[in-house]
Amino acid sequence: MKRAVIVICDSLRRDLITPADAPFLCELGRHSAQFTNHTSVFPSTTRASAASIATGCRPARHGLLGNTMALDEGNGLVCLSVGAPDFRDRLYRATGRTLHVPTMAERIARRGGEAIAFSNVSPGAAYFLDPDGWGWVYNPAGSFGPGRRPLPAGEGLAVGKGEAGDNAVTERFCAEVLDDRAPTLALLWLSEPDFTGHHAPLGSPEHRRAIAAADRNVRRVAETVARLDPAGEDILFVVGSDHGMETVAETIDLDKVLTEAGLKRASRSTEIVGAPNGTAAVLYFADPDGPLVAEVAKFLEGQAWAGQVFTGNRLAAIGLPAASAARIAVTMRTEDRPNPYGVSGHSAIVRDPSGEKDVTGFGQHGGLGPNEQRPFLYVSGGGFAPGLRTARSSLVDIAPSVLRHLGLAHADLDGRALPQQPPA
Repeated sequence: MKRAVIVICDSLRRDLITPADAPFLCELGRHSAQFTNHTSVFPSTTRASAASIATGCRPARHGLLGNTMALDEGNGLVCLSVGAPDFRDRLYRATGRTLHVPTMAERIARRGGEAIAFSNVSPGAAYFLDPDGWGWVYNPAGSFGPGRRPLPAGEGLAVGKGEAGDNAVTERFCAEVLDDRAPTLALLWLSEPDFTGHHAPLGSPEHRRAIAAADRNVRRVAETVARLDPAGEDILFVVGSDHGMETVAETIDLDKVLTEAGLKRASRSTEIVGAPNGTAAVLYFADPDGPLVAEVAKFLEGQAWAGQVFTGNRLAAIGLPAASAARIAVTMRTEDRPNPYGVSGHSAIVRDPSGEKDVTGFGQHGGLGPNEQRPFLYVSGGGFAPGLRTARSSLVDIAPSVLRHLGLAHADLDGRALPQQPPA
């Protein structure tokens, strides 16, 4: 039976995979199809990325527009964290659906297969891998079987984020999922090095240890896959990350800035609701067709901390819907200067009211900065020959590649199946 195994090392920048910190990934890259021009989506956040990997579509089509989103639950727009355990249910109640397109789990289940995801990141990122319960999703905040049947506590993932939690999840993933249950699709999402990167400087000893921990867990999975499929014919093995990180240079309180400019009545007023997404923000409007949209866009374009401002058809060009309450997206200005540990790339971030801690000097992502748009991707088995692939690829290309391997339809996705052979 054809199978696919996916491992995601959250936030691991391609240029931070070095022989010193990630020796196995360096070796794996040499023996795999290595995609050297691989990019994330926008916003380059874990939750939007998870939905994009799961569906093979960009946020404009799957509908999950970042780590935070504004919903109207009956009393006007309000910004909510997509990472909260109850966000999936609130989204369904407010809109009548979760994601707008099928996930790999759904496509596989409809053909009699099974998908299992072990995710040690936020529950929102985990649940949107399969929000409608076609397969199994395991997360420390709560685990679900088919039909979104809650699993007993003893069957879930009782772990924390970080190295120890990732180690425990990986050990169980290899023994229980790959060896015993052998699903059609098995996905492991590690919290490192993202968890440490948000709490320590990029390239610091703590961050490098987190990269090394992820490297060791990838090795465990790769060794299991090699034992189960020595010829590399039946199991498609995909290893990558969802985005990279920039170093936080400063924090911008966007609601306060708009209020002081006279464009918003008060920080918590609902005529404009900003959804912070790290180094980016998406702005929602109570009157999406009103003149305020153009006024706010013009104002943002004049701010030194704003990199690019997107409205109208330009939203579609970056993979966001052009005709919804979300009418403006802004990605923050980046600088190429190194941090104290020699890791390049700084960016401003948009203040998230739910996180009051000063994170200046630590890692963050969400925008279009060159380093956050620098995930890595290695693919082996399933007919993929080793060698470099320099053509542009994206997170949305993973799902069609998996579906092609499994013999399932994939022509209706935004992404395209990746080339199995290197260019001549």
